[in-house]
Amino acid sequence: MENSTFGKDILILEGFNIPSQSYIPCFILLLIVYFFIMVSNIGLVVLILRSSSLHQPMYLLLCNMSINDVFGATIIIPHVLRDLLTPDSQRVIRYMDCVVQAFCVHLHSSASHTVLMIMAFDRYVAICNPLRYATIMTHRMVLVLSVWAWVIPLPLVGILIGLSVRLSRCRWNIVHFSCNNASLFKLSCESVLINNIYGLGYTVVLLGSSIGSVTLTYLRIAMVCLRSKNKTLNRKALQTCATHLAVYAILLVSGFIVIILHRFPQLASHRKVASVMLHVVLPALNALIYGLQIKEVRQRVMALFRKSKVASMDAK
Repeated sequence: MENSTFGKDILILEGFNIPSQSYIPCFILLLIVYFFIMVSNIGLVVLILRSSSLHQPMYLLLCNMSINDVFGATIIIPHVLRDLLTPDSQRVIRYMDCVVQAFCVHLHSSASHTVLMIMAFDRYVAICNPLRYATIMTHRMVLVLSVWAWVIPLPLVGILIGLSVRLSRCRWNIVHFSCNNASLFKLSCESVLINNIYGLGYTVVLLGSSIGSVTLTYLRIAMVCLRSKNKTLNRKALQTCATHLAVYAILLVSGFIVIILHRFPQLASHRKVASVMLHVVLPALNALIYGLQIKEVRQRVMALFRKSKVASMDAK
């Protein structure tokens, strides 16, 4: 396809390397997953906000994760669904739309880490300082932590994307199914040394603070549990911390795979699969893992299934 066919504002997106006969099955599957992500995460937030018994710091902080999962899925999935039904020659995006999408993608991934960091802090206070938990984790503290989790990534991501936007463009092909920072600066023929230096620093700061804080937090929790002979405390700590660590491990592995695969252009198809896992699989798993952990959520889900079963039997 000739670049002259498009204006300078139009970019060509590369889709998934899948057979044309698989487009409709993939569309239906992705649509079902997206529906599940939206219903489960939004439903979880509504349930927590409406149930006074769930107005606890741990659950209120969990709302940040559900909101971020809805945000992350909405950035990517509707766009991919549209492209699955669009011929390759029409799979395009405007440059400014690409910039906005790249900003949102990196904001989502950064907030995923900061939200898990504040949730780890909550677990640290609850297990290591149980007598002071109510004093420390007030509603004001929950609000401050939530604002911090969203505000801190904003300037970091803004500078990251801004450094790419300043570059002139000599290419119009996005070698990915969506836009991100690497896709933007790869459009330029100028030196991207500053972009690489800042990108590396951004990654080190984000992952370093994330891994460092979570590791130190759970080492401290492990020490407290080993010294404690309270089986109830240890069981509660294991239940909540295992869930948090499982989600964090999936996020970390997915993120590392995407970052590493960006350095190997010949593995573009593998990078796309890793990106899908980060933006599609993880939001679905988060709602499932955390939702089933909350007793009231389990009871509501079981009650819903019972009502559906009774209704189906009455219909017969």
